[in-house]
Amino acid sequence: MADDAGGAHGKGPRRGLAELCEVLGELDTLLKNPDVGAALADRGVNISLALVGVEGLRAYLEGDKVRAAEEFSTLAEEVAGRLELSKELARSKPS
Repeated sequence: MADDAGGAHGKGPRRGLAELCEVLGELDTLLKNPDVGAALADRGVNISLALVGVEGLRAYLEGDKVRAAEEFSTLAEEVAGRLELSKELARSKPS
C-alpha cells in the first residue's frame, strides 16, 4: 500500500495529485499561449471552451463534482451548439 512517503516509484498519492495540478496548470498556460491558440483556432478549437474543459477536469480531480458537472455541461452545450451551427451553415451553402 502506497502512502505519502513512497510507493512503487517513490511518490505518494499527495505527490501524484500535486503533479496533476501542475500538469493542469501547464495545460492552462499552453492554451493561453498565442501560438498554441492560433494553431488550435486553425483547427476550429475555441480556446475559451478548452479552458472550461480544463477547469471541469480540475474540479473533478479535486472532488468538486458539482462544479465539474457544471463546467462539463457548459462545455458540452457550447460544443454541441457550435457543431449544429456549422452543420446548418454547411447545408445552406450552395453546391
